[in-house]
Amino acid sequence: MVTTVGTESTFETLVQNLLILEHDAIAAYQTTIDKLDDAASKAKIAEFKRDHEAHVAELTRMAGTLGVAAPGEGDIKQYLTTGKVALAAIVGDRTILKAMSTNEIETKMAYDHASKNASATPEAQAFFRKAYADETRHKDWMDAAAAS
Repeated sequence: MVTTVGTESTFETLVQNLLILEHDAIAAYQTTIDKLDDAASKAKIAEFKRDHEAHVAELTRMAGTLGVAAPGEGDIKQYLTTGKVALAAIVGDRTILKAMSTNEIETKMAYDHASKNASATPEAQAFFRKAYADETRHKDWMDAAAAS
């Protein structure tokens, strides 16, 4: 799925949409933790989920600074991200991780766009680059774990 998150014309909307995306991601991570059998994979996914929770904390701080509402949950996309994982669970852990890897594509793209978004402050752009690096690390691990 191609995302437009990160391309917003206002910083306020950018932050709000990234928060929605992060809440969707956290829901997918929790579903993954619940569905995985391998304890080591569960621990790694829980570590990655904490990265997303840290992203939410920083984005919520930004929203407060901007004086805009910080969404506290995802949107309809949450059903797509968690649904892929739930269906993949029928086949097994490797398929679950492949499904999660596809979810990371959208999040990576969103943070890549956001890091270059002219409406964002330089401080926010630096945070978005760090979040992009986190998402790249997550996806790389999932791809490697799914391939082994």
